[in-house]
Amino acid sequence: MKILFVVPYVPNLVRVRPYNLLRGLAERGHELTLATLTVSPQDRADLDALRPVCRQVLALDLPRWRSLVNCLMALPSSAPLQAAYCRSAELAHSIDQAGDFDVAHVEHLRGAWFGLQLLGRPATRRLPVVWDSVDSISLLFRLAAERSRKRTSRWLTRFELGRTQRYEPWLAQQFDRTLVTSQRDLEEYERLLGAQALKKPIKVLPNGVDLEYYTADGIAAREPASLIISGKMSYHANVSMALHFTEHILPLVQQQRPDVKLYLVGKDPTPELLALTHNPAVQVTGTVPDIRPYLRKAAVAVTPVTYGAGIQNKVLEAMACELPVVSSSQAVSALKVAPGVDLMVADDPAEFAGAVVRLLDEPKLRDQVGRAGRAYVERNHRWSAIAVELEEVYIEAVRDIRISV
Repeated sequence: MKILFVVPYVPNLVRVRPYNLLRGLAERGHELTLATLTVSPQDRADLDALRPVCRQVLALDLPRWRSLVNCLMALPSSAPLQAAYCRSAELAHSIDQAGDFDVAHVEHLRGAWFGLQLLGRPATRRLPVVWDSVDSISLLFRLAAERSRKRTSRWLTRFELGRTQRYEPWLAQQFDRTLVTSQRDLEEYERLLGAQALKKPIKVLPNGVDLEYYTADGIAAREPASLIISGKMSYHANVSMALHFTEHILPLVQQQRPDVKLYLVGKDPTPELLALTHNPAVQVTGTVPDIRPYLRKAAVAVTPVTYGAGIQNKVLEAMACELPVVSSSQAVSALKVAPGVDLMVADDPAEFAGAVVRLLDEPKLRDQVGRAGRAYVERNHRWSAIAVELEEVYIEAVRDIRISV
């Protein structure tokens, strides 16, 4: 098929979902046109990795001032600011001039505007549009408004929440198919739709993990008593998670293992996280060129997520590297894992600390859980298999359009 793939940010090794779906679709022989927006030199450099798998790449800069103007113009409306943030008439024009396609794939609430422009085409150029919502932003904002440790995040999410809760279910009824990453996100859409009849299908398409990139290869020896929390460290949910762990769980671990060391690994750590280095047991790395060396040297990954939506990629990546994980139930609610086998699950701080200490104290158990975690992702989260599922969604959407005309 000729597939138009619209993403409001450049896919890369951090934005793993569109990056790996593009690669998987290309491997299956589809002809891809990527349309995206860049905001930095790094974005433009990241496009080089995608050009070999795409027939053409349409990429335009989105200056910060343009996003601010977009949001200001959206204030008097009922639409969420997120839905206006990435609007670009220039990119929409480039898409319109790029030719005809069999199907369009549009990702995220920030990209939905481009999908609506495609739906507005004349009937002679009508093509099915699949909207990948990824997560339910309404669910994420509802939880963040209640639990975020960042005051600005709580204020912004409360401001956006009502708009998003009205807009997201409306969007899901406009597109030919809507995708989400987890059953919980699907249930949030169903809750918001209420008694309304579901006119267009919503399907769960999970995230995967690159099993060739994330491996245990290269492990010399894991550092004893070393823990890792990974992710973008300016993201409000990750900030709340890291603060929760260092304040409520790490001291309990230190009582039994005073030699414990915690790595906070990820770009743009906030001032609150940088301040954690007053504790000599905590190291905040900031941006690293490659997360894998940290996943391969740590003894245990900890993901005490207090709120979130979708699938936590950080969990899948750690498991793929045979790194045993101790997680909150929130962080693995979208996975079909066996607690105590594939990873450890605990919510109470004392129980969470106890699971961490047990893994640090028992190397055989640590190895056993690490191997089980790798086996789990091999069975359930191969991007190649997920690309096949996505292809079937496209085929169904194309068929329905042909039947309707």
